Amino acid sequence: MAEEDNYSLHNENNHIITIRDHINLTRTSAPSCIVFPPDASHFNFKSDIIQLLPTFHGLDLENLYLHLREFEEVCNTYNDLNCNMNTIRLKLFPFSLKDKAKTWLQNLRS
Repeated sequence: MAEEDNYSLHNENNHIITIRDHINLTRTSAPSCIVFPPDASHFNFKSDIIQLLPTFHGLDLENLYLHLREFEEVCNTYNDLNCNMNTIRLKLFPFSLKDKAKTWLQNLRS
């Protein structure tokens, strides 16, 4: 039993795994499929708008077109002088997806 406990502190190359290694996890997923324009770094994000966004789960009974229309309506109420409307939509869209729809987005290539 002591050997198993000792082995859990080492990786496959017999290097000691530190607490820092556990805290700083390596990225196992692909980067976002959304490529932001240069003005995206100037987006003044306000968390209140996330609560206003409609949600789409990717279920068969949901209407994707209705979701997009409602999403655009919410985005159109948000005004940011530092970036254009397309940037606002790109930044907020992932927050409108849940469950299967979010997984779909995360698996797309950029």
